[in-house]
Parts: sequence; C-alpha cells; structure tokens
Amino acid sequence: MSASFDATLKGYQSRVDAWLNAYMQTWPASRLSDAMRYALCAGGKRVRPSLCYLVGDTLDIPLATLDPLAAALEMIHTYSLIHDDLPAMDDDDLRRGKPTVHVQFDEATAILAGDTLQSEAISLLLEKMPTDDGAKVKILAMVCDGIGLNGMAMGQSLDILHDDALNELATLERIHRLKTGALIRASALSPTWVLPTADTTRQAIGQYADEIGLMFQIVDDILDVTATSEALGKPAGSDIDNQKATYPSLLGLEGAKQHAIDTHARAVEYATQAPGQGALLVEFADWLLKRTY
Repeated sequence: MSASFDATLKGYQSRVDAWLNAYMQTWPASRLSDAMRYALCAGGKRVRPSLCYLVGDTLDIPLATLDPLAAALEMIHTYSLIHDDLPAMDDDDLRRGKPTVHVQFDEATAILAGDTLQSEAISLLLEKMPTDDGAKVKILAMVCDGIGLNGMAMGQSLDILHDDALNELATLERIHRLKTGALIRASALSPTWVLPTADTTRQAIGQYADEIGLMFQIVDDILDVTATSEALGKPAGSDIDNQKATYPSLLGLEGAKQHAIDTHARAVEYATQAPGQGALLVEFADWLLKRTY
C-alpha cells in the first residue's frame, strides 16, 4: 500500500469517526446509549464507510454529502457485530480487542443496542442525507436489501445452520456473499445514486464490490487460522471451535490463499473500468488482500 493511499484511508477513518462522535453527542444519557457508544468507539477498520468515501472520490462526489451514509453504514455493521457475538449466535467474548457488548453490559442490553443502532442508521439516511427524495429512496432500499432477506441476516441464518451443504464451496460462497458481501456491495453502490452515474460505471463498481466482499471473508478465514487473538482483536480459531466450514477447511490454507488472490484479480479487473481506471478502488483491494487483522 502506497504512503499516499495509507494517508487517504486514515483520512476516511478519521472523517467518519469525527462524524459519529458528533452524532453520538445528541443521544440521551442511558445504559442503552452507553452500550451503543461502547460498541461504536471500540475501533475497527471502518471498511464500509471507507469504501463509501473512496467511491465518492472516484466519482467526484463531495465527501460531505456522503458523511451521513458513511456513518450509517458503520452503525449497521456495528449492530451486526453485536448480534453476531451473542450467545445464541457465535458466543464470542472479545471484539475489537475489548469485551463484547453482552459481556461488558448484559445480553438484553446488547440486543437492544444492536436494534437501536439499526434504527438510528435508518433515521440518519432519511433525515441527514443532503440529497433529493428519489436518491434517498434508492439508497435506503439498497442498504435495507443488503441487511435483510437478500443480505446479511439471511447469510447469518444460513451460517448457523451447520448443514452438511456448507461443506460445498458454492454454498459457502453464497453464504458469505450474503453475510459479508451484501453490505459491502451496498456501501460501494449507494454513493452512485447521489449524483448521476453511468450504468456501465455502476455495474463495474457493483461487480468490484461483489469480489472484494468475497475476498474479505476469505482473508478473514485465513487470519482466523494464522493470526493471534491479540492481532485480530477477537478470538482466533473461533471458526474451528464452532465447527464452521471455512475456505481453509475446504481448500486448505494454501488453496484459500490462492482463492483470495484470484478473487482480488477479478476485483481489480472490474475496478479499472471505473473513472480514472479506478486507482483508489485498486489500492483498496490491495489493502484488503494484504491486511493482517
């Protein structure tokens, strides 16, 4: 990753954090809002808001226009992590290097914190996005599609079934395109509705997002085997402990690494079809492939 892109990425992360911090100041003091703040302020890579911003930069969209969308995407992602960590789901006690919300507070508060982060994200999109109503409807529909029956929730539902079919690569990829990829796709495509965007550009960005969403999960599975809990900020080896099918378990570690490289190559091919040959999109894909946490 080039020094200039590293600075760009850190700028995106700082930007959404500043916006979130200001927005959280408007929340009434309560145990519930404390849990929401705890989850949002625990750190993280800010992948989804960063992707939103870099698509904005690629398409020459003022980033101030995208601030509410970027913040909403991070709130939605954080709510999904809170629920993913619950005893009824993955039953994890560490997230982003800190005790999970249900451990730090309690299970009921964690459920409510996740629920409320989702509703706050929707409110942000409706009330704070400085776009016309038509664009808001398109963006809201895309985000909701990415987290419901056609996205994250369905992927999680299929993931926890532990069905024998999960030991097939095609089934595993379908699950991860839903569970992880759908919100990443929404993060990339939502900005394209802010200003008029050519259909060919939107299609290329969508295909790019599909590939990096899948690659993100492949790399996640690899790191679950190769990295430490300290580096990941969450329990390493949890997929093995939960007897989940993963890319390393199906393809072997080296096979999974090659699968990630092949997926990255497809992502780059699509990225170069965007304005400016998608330079930022290419560097973002490089960063996701080479990340160590």
